[in-house]
Amino acid sequence: MELRKDPITRSWVITGDDQESGQSAAGLCPFCPESGQRLHVVTAMPTVNGNPWSAMAVVHPRPLYRVEGDPGRAGNGLYDTMKPVGAHEIIVENARHDRHLWNSEDREIEQYLALCAQRIQDLKKDARFKYISVFKNFGPHSGQEFDHPNSEIIAMTFVPRRVLYELRSAREHYQAKERCVFCDIFAQELKQDKRVVEARGDYIVACPYASRTPYETWIAPRVHEAYFERVAGRSGALRDLSALLRRTLFRIRTVADSFHMVLHTSPNTTHKSETLGYWKTIDDDYHWHIEILPILGPKARSYTFKEVYASPVSPESAAARLKERPTER
Repeated sequence: MELRKDPITRSWVITGDDQESGQSAAGLCPFCPESGQRLHVVTAMPTVNGNPWSAMAVVHPRPLYRVEGDPGRAGNGLYDTMKPVGAHEIIVENARHDRHLWNSEDREIEQYLALCAQRIQDLKKDARFKYISVFKNFGPHSGQEFDHPNSEIIAMTFVPRRVLYELRSAREHYQAKERCVFCDIFAQELKQDKRVVEARGDYIVACPYASRTPYETWIAPRVHEAYFERVAGRSGALRDLSALLRRTLFRIRTVADSFHMVLHTSPNTTHKSETLGYWKTIDDDYHWHIEILPILGPKARSYTFKEVYASPVSPESAAARLKERPTER
């Protein structure tokens, strides 16, 4: 496997021949405690429900990125390449095989979110890693790899292109107005109340003004904060977020059987650039958030053709419909 940079879009692509799936013996789920399978456990959160643990981070059985070595950035004429140095872990969301984020107790989800924050903080201690991505694929059309409730975390030696767009736009807005663009957006959404699905405590759930997919939904803090992992360290800060995440995913599951969920937080600020001026104002200009992109099935119109998105459901209609959806059984 190796990373290659597209010289036109400047995005990095990991490529190589697929590895064998390596399914577990006798069809046992490797993440269920009763399977007895040996996993490379990184850390686990204490139980809150009588199970051996409440959430657990393990090294991915077939990692795309590996901790060992140096990226070895190299050029081949016009093309750039480097080794996929980083980290690739599975966040097992619950010890129970049937306990998803939308049917868990809020205190279980708090443990999951706290573990995500803990892993981000730990991986950022490695100066080689520029960005830590936490994401979840669920459903038959999402590329979900394991049946057991799980998310993934990847530490990379580059910042993904979509996040770079956000960082640059946020910095430019701050330079022009000395305000966070995300704070301005959420304040306007709350005032207009056309695309807000729910607000609870310090958090807001809304469908973006220019949604890329039908029912795209964001969860974000109303109080400015650039780092998700910093919020998680504050007493009680994850309580309302846990409830909103559960309720939002339950709503999403009533309109789509598959989705992608991605946490956007600040990059590793030990990587500073005096030339480009990155990260100098990030505490003031960036704003962490969770993006949920439902997948309405393989026959739906392509959302991403040439990166011009087509959404047949307006965000205003999506927000209104999601408000009416149940949030629990």
